[in-house]
Amino acid sequence: MEAEPIQARTGLVAILGLPNVGKSTLLNQILGVRLVAVSPRPQTTRNRILGVKNLPPSPQDGGDSLPVQIVFIDTPGAQQGTSALRRYMREESLAAAGDCDVALVLIDASERDQQAPARMGQGEAAAMRAMLDAVKAPRLLLLNKIDQVAKTQLLPIIEAWNQAGGWEEIIPISASSGDGVDRVLQAVVARLPVGPRLFPEDMVTDRAERFLAAELIREQLFRQLGEEVPYATAVTVESFEERAGRGDVVIGAVIHVERESQRPIVLGKGGRRIKEIGARARQAISELLACPVHLRLFVRVTPGWSREQRGIREMGYE
Repeated sequence: MEAEPIQARTGLVAILGLPNVGKSTLLNQILGVRLVAVSPRPQTTRNRILGVKNLPPSPQDGGDSLPVQIVFIDTPGAQQGTSALRRYMREESLAAAGDCDVALVLIDASERDQQAPARMGQGEAAAMRAMLDAVKAPRLLLLNKIDQVAKTQLLPIIEAWNQAGGWEEIIPISASSGDGVDRVLQAVVARLPVGPRLFPEDMVTDRAERFLAAELIREQLFRQLGEEVPYATAVTVESFEERAGRGDVVIGAVIHVERESQRPIVLGKGGRRIKEIGARARQAISELLACPVHLRLFVRVTPGWSREQRGIREMGYE
């Protein structure tokens, strides 16, 4: 006779918001591991990425002494646009918004045009409305980057968003430092349903190591390249060999660009930029996998991949 599954407070928690508000930084902070690509540029995140946080029984769970498993879903920034890649990212965000048990909506409180709903531009406001309309679950508003906001400004920002309504709670945080993150976890746990755990306790993500390696390489493209080139790049991992005898991993990856003129930009003079991208990515992947990593990078021109459905499928966006 099979044992009854252990009950827990568990559910899906979508991390939503406009591009570059700190969604991926928040997930990495909560998990305590650099799981998701992060850069100062918008649209670094292109996929829904799942991260699992297990917690012991908490006083916040109503006194029922249940363990907690929170399944966070990091999402691409809410946006508009007609290219195949932008449509894909928008659909990823809306799907997560519609499926969650709790929604965390991030606002960059340091950005003047996000300090009140009335200040947002027409495009940003429309993208936010579409995202929020998809949410049927409790919504928590997280005012991020408060370490960059004067204390005298914070209360008016909270009041402006409170007057807009629709939030069960408004929580000021700094995703980069962790300030306020414990309060976010408490607020989430209090709203989770009770049921069997969704994933094994030792699982951090459902993404394969190949995918995570590609994300960390792409992170360096966003960090080290100029304004436009990162958005025309994608990364595919063509080989991933775990050498048990040596305790290391050998990875071969391709950086795709859309135009021939972008190839030398990625390579850099004398190949210096691609070497730096590889060195930084190798270090991040090694930390994630907890073993030495050997990384071989190649640059390939794949014309118009981001504008066609076939192209984004070939890059793994499906």
